[in-house]
Amino acid sequence: MAHVRDHGTASADDPSVLALAVETLRVLVSVDGDFGTLLARTKATSPSFVLVRRLVGRRVPELAAVIIENRPLVEDDLEAGAVVVLGEAKL
Repeated sequence: MAHVRDHGTASADDPSVLALAVETLRVLVSVDGDFGTLLARTKATSPSFVLVRRLVGRRVPELAAVIIENRPLVEDDLEAGAVVVLGEAKL
């Protein structure tokens, strides 16, 4: 797991963050739905993207735990290139 600031790109624009995720073979996790829009508009098949909804206010370790807990349900999709929406009671 890495944060964009770990790569010195905390203030990078969305296309740059997507490019970094592709380059480093990462799944992008964000509360910013613009990433899903950008992926759809460009018809990109990577990176996979997890959109976190209605979990605002949780600390990173708590969000990571929720993602890890649900990983088995979406792992194949994320490996294939998918957008997954993760909410309080829905995946």
